Parts: sequence; C-alpha cells; structure tokens
Amino acid sequence: MKLPTKLLFIFFLSSFGFSQSNFDVKINPDIQLPKDSVLTKSLLHSLNQFLLASQNANQENRFVLQSEKKETFVLLDEIKDLQKSKRFNNDYFYKPYLTNVVLLDSNKYLIQISFIGISESNAILNSTFEFIAQSDNDKFVFSSPLLRNTKDWKLYKIRNFSFFYKDTINKNLVLSLAKQTTSFEQKLQLANRNSTYYLCDDFVEMQKIIGLNYKLKFNGWNDDTVLSVSEGTNNLVILNKDEVSLNEYIGHDLWHDKLSEKISRSKIYKPLDEACAYLYGGSWGISWNEIFKMFKARVAINKNTDWKNVKENSLDFGDSKEKHLIADYVVNALIVKKIEREKGFSAVWEFLNCGKWEKGNEKYYQVLQKLTGITKENYNEKVWELISKEK
Repeated sequence: MKLPTKLLFIFFLSSFGFSQSNFDVKINPDIQLPKDSVLTKSLLHSLNQFLLASQNANQENRFVLQSEKKETFVLLDEIKDLQKSKRFNNDYFYKPYLTNVVLLDSNKYLIQISFIGISESNAILNSTFEFIAQSDNDKFVFSSPLLRNTKDWKLYKIRNFSFFYKDTINKNLVLSLAKQTTSFEQKLQLANRNSTYYLCDDFVEMQKIIGLNYKLKFNGWNDDTVLSVSEGTNNLVILNKDEVSLNEYIGHDLWHDKLSEKISRSKIYKPLDEACAYLYGGSWGISWNEIFKMFKARVAINKNTDWKNVKENSLDFGDSKEKHLIADYVVNALIVKKIEREKGFSAVWEFLNCGKWEKGNEKYYQVLQKLTGITKENYNEKVWELISKEK
C-alpha cells in the first residue's frame, strides 16, 4: 500500500519520540492527543515502552492490562519482528506511527498504530493494529479490543470450555472438540486447563476482533488459520467456525496446539510431532485410516522402498503441495502406535524428546532401539513388518 506524498512528508518532518529506541512511535501533528500535556506524555511514554517490550516474552511486558492478558497476548504475537524486512535487508525498516487516538471514556483510549517503511518516495504499509489504552496510576496499560469487539456474542459452555459465537453454533462439532482436547490434555498431563474459543466466520473476522486491521503477511489471505495463546492454565483459541475448518482443526492442529502448551515444539523431534498429529487427528480433514490407505497405495506399493532413505529425504504423497502428506511421518506414526500400545504414552513422550532432527538421525535411532529394539541396521525390515500388520 502506498501513502500520498503529502502524508509521507508530514510523517517525516513531524514525527518524534521520547528516546532513541527503534520502537519510538512517530506522531502525525494532526492527531488529536489528550489536552492534558502530562497525560499525553504518560500515554506516549507508556506506548513506547509497551511496543518495545512486545518484542520480548509476553509475560515480561508490564504494560499489558493484567485482567486481559491472554486476549492481549494473542495480538502481541502478531507484532513480534514486525520491523524486519527481508526485501530491504533491514532489521528496523518498518517504524510504528500513531495514526489515531480516540477517547472512549474518562480513562480509556482506542489507540491505532501503523508500521510503515520508507523506500525512496514510497511509504510501505506493513500492518495496522488497535489497542485499548487504560490509565493505571502513573502509567498506561494496554489490551486487545477483543472483549469490546465481541461483547454482544453468545456463550455456549461445556465444563471448562467456553465457546463464543455471533449467531449459530454446531454443538456436535464443539462437543467433539472438547472431547478430543480432553484426550490430548490427559496424554500430555495438562491438568485443570480452561479453554476459551471464539468461533468466527472467516480469517478476516478473526484478525478484526483481536485488533489486527491489516498485516502485509496476510495480504489476500483468507484460508484456514488458527490464532491461539496460552497463559498459565488458560487457553485462548480463535477459529473459523466453518464445518470443514473445524473438522480439520479438531484433530491435527489441535494436537500441535496442546503439545505447544507442554513444551516448545522447536525442542521436539518434528517428524514424531507430525506422526502423532497424523495418528491422533489425521491431516487436512483426512483421517488416519484414509492417510494410511493412500500411503499403501502410493508409496508402500513399491517393495524396493528403502525407509531409511525416505527418512533422510522427504517424500510427499499428498494430492497437492498445499495439502502435503509426508511418508516418513506415516512410518513414525506406525512406530508411535506400537510404542504406545506396548509401553504407554510416557514412552512416546520419551521418543518425542529424542532431540531435534539432524542428518543421519543418530539420536533418533538410539532412542528407538532403547524403546523397541529396532536398530538402524534392521530399520527397513521392521518398518515393512509394521506396514504389513496395520489394518
């Protein structure tokens, strides 16, 4: 998006900040700030500190409204690393500009921030966010407008699950979601969780309700995406309520969300993480049984297949690049199924923690041998046995 040259000129000549941080907010002189200069100084200083802290762990940001942490964290996740531009090879290309301040009541303001980068005579818009700023003693604290934007939504509650929706809700699907969530939480020993879901019409609405008005990364995007965050034992998930979208999320993506509450997925052996997602929830709305049938018909039909080679070189047998299915994940799903059947999920957990993927997969084979007796030498033979036994 390009901004008019006149507006670009105003931004350049009139912007200022309170320190030399790369997150100092630039201010258009036409913005209507509070008339009280002390209040304005406090608001702008707090806003600078809030944005600067947004690049660190959410829990460390002391400028977040404590009563709405999880609602605000889901928006903060979208701000991280926003200043970087690969195109311009600049870690601080996009700067935050204050584009609107609206008094909501005696101590609350709606704040709009746009991240804009300047290249020659063009202003390039990266993103636009909205926050609620609230006076808190000697500073301001900030929150997502999520609760404000959904105050008229309906609530359907099942035990420790709360589902917010505008008009209609598929109770059978959300009951299935609650049941599958409970199953994963039990496997992962995630006790006493409280889950709040917002069921939206599409991804455009998902962004809008949290206060994300525009993001270059999502330009033209309206496919299924999940926005989620965990804060202590409280989970917030924003979903597309479409039946197909919910069915796809309930299995595969739900597993990933629950696992990330237990441990960072970057610390887990990814092929096993994906294997569990296939086994427990399928992929792209395709059940595990259907995935395995496709795998047998398209991959395992070749009796000369070397499964060690498949592990080292990703083999996609899905219907398209977008809806990929990886052969090694299926093989690992068969191994996970064997381990869980024989030794329980605690052994699967040990397997998941065998270390990050590495060429040669030596750590993987070491833990595999410990748990199953399958070695790197007899791996190919044992995989064929698992394939032949799977119904």
